[in-house]
Amino acid sequence: MALRTTRGFACALLITLAAACDAEVPRRAVPTAPSVPVAAGPLSVPAHIAGARFDLELAANPATRQRGMGGRRSVDRSSGMLFAFLREKPLAFLMRDCLIPLDIAFLDASGRVVALHTMPVEPPRRPEETAFTYEERLPLYESGSAAQFVIETAAGRLTEVGLRVGDVVEFDRAAALSHTR
Repeated sequence: MALRTTRGFACALLITLAAACDAEVPRRAVPTAPSVPVAAGPLSVPAHIAGARFDLELAANPATRQRGMGGRRSVDRSSGMLFAFLREKPLAFLMRDCLIPLDIAFLDASGRVVALHTMPVEPPRRPEETAFTYEERLPLYESGSAAQFVIETAAGRLTEVGLRVGDVVEFDRAAALSHTR
């Protein structure tokens, strides 16, 4: 799963014009957990999602955000990926080269969930397709309003823990942003 680069700008502009923030009050709040680097690997950001602890791999630069969860064959029940952006903006993701279904939660700058989706596996790129035509046929999963963080987990996992729009996901946002480019 990764941020769409071709249609994304036009979509983001349209979404910016039509976006409305969700004002629902969060159900729960858990104390913020500090980020812990993983030895010789990506940064891992501990998070509390609807009371469950997750260790999320940080995708905080264009290359890691573009790659996302593409090519992975599994995601552990207590892990996933946290995409971080320098500022809030409407976001749209797609399932590029993803081999497994995923749940996605879009979060605003305070960690409040503004949108949730489950993304099924899409047919792979066909030999006759260009990268552009492949991405053009993939459905977009949109934040619907400004978001600064995105979490991806195994499909069904966010529903299983009871995450809802308006809930706040607790993680060290400042630490995640300190690595964001």
